[in-house]
Amino acid sequence: MISIRDMSFEYPDSGFSLRAGKLDIDSGQTAAIIGPSGSGKTTLLHIAAGILLPITGTVRVSDTQISHQNDAVRRAFRIANIGLIFQEFELLEYLTVRQNILLPYRINPALKLNASVRNQAAALADATDISETLDRRPDRLSQGQRQRVAICRALVTGPKIILADEPTGNLDPQISRTIVQVLLEQAARRDATVLMVTHDHSLLDRFDRIIDLEDLQ
Repeated sequence: MISIRDMSFEYPDSGFSLRAGKLDIDSGQTAAIIGPSGSGKTTLLHIAAGILLPITGTVRVSDTQISHQNDAVRRAFRIANIGLIFQEFELLEYLTVRQNILLPYRINPALKLNASVRNQAAALADATDISETLDRRPDRLSQGQRQRVAICRALVTGPKIILADEPTGNLDPQISRTIVQVLLEQAARRDATVLMVTHDHSLLDRFDRIIDLEDLQ
């Protein structure tokens, strides 16, 4: 589902570099990326999402070699095929919860918003216990509720790949475990692959596989 070969990446004039000789993540697998701060965990996630391009090597997601596509193609592929969950949630404050969940359908013309999709959004909100918040705006939500909105938004298109960048970084330990439980349960229902960056080693027992970034160098 995700395959990286002989990949190298550098930020210009920063001294930072990242390399990964071989990384394969199977369809339906859940994997956590760990490593020291500044080691490149978020960078690797962004490369897998096609947000960043490697200098050398190949990155294949599903059957698409995204490392050889232009920005417009990568963006369209990402919105249609990958669910992204950010540490800072990235919710739009002027939209309601319902509108935030359905946002991918507003920004990608290839995705068609219809009654079935609206029902799916409502079902996700119910499954993640935020259905009563659908008409609220994010400033009226708790941190845990905001993260559940981000999870629903990532899942609403039915992606086969979910990439999560420290999604529990701003949450207390009890809420963190609940959020990860919700994410993995919803992903399992859709047989989705999950790749999540985390600093919280107490969550690692929830994943099929642990990837230490230092082992890829």
